[in-house]
Amino acid sequence: MKHILVADVMTRDPVTIKSDSNLRDCAKLMIRKKVGSVLITEKKKLLGFISTEDLLWVIVKKPNQDLSKIKAIEISPKKIETINPFATLDDAIKRMKKSKFERLPVVQNGELVGIITIKDILNFNPKIYPELEEFSQIKEESKKLQRINEAKNRMTLEEGICEECGHQDNLYKVNGMLICSSCRNEINEE
Repeated sequence: MKHILVADVMTRDPVTIKSDSNLRDCAKLMIRKKVGSVLITEKKKLLGFISTEDLLWVIVKKPNQDLSKIKAIEISPKKIETINPFATLDDAIKRMKKSKFERLPVVQNGELVGIITIKDILNFNPKIYPELEEFSQIKEESKKLQRINEAKNRMTLEEGICEECGHQDNLYKVNGMLICSSCRNEINEE
């Protein structure tokens, strides 16, 4: 792995889309090409990156919006993690772990030359599955911690006196305070 280069195993013809493309076009292309992401380019220059996770985020956060009216570049992450084709696979794995991305666009001299994914690395060397499984577990554990923190904030506690209004009621922990449902609703409306 220390002597194998990204260029040796990367996909050299990644699925790309133009910068003026909309999210509906991205979704159609991902389905047709059976890929989890598309790269936004203009004349081989990488401008953005749209994954299935990005599409799902838009569908959930903006359910009434028409995907054909949202430009892909508008929701692309501003900072895109890339890698050089002459980096080693070890470097690619380290960068994927650090950035928590499962795919990296490969850029040389400012031009997109490919993409490398966890699948590419596993197809090349299935023995490293345990190392990549650890990456997946770290990602899942961080999601669990986030869900636990969210649950703590919405948790109903026993009956008591509201720290906001002083009334006796079932209490909720919100922003570190124990408050009743009325006060919680007022805070949520603000």
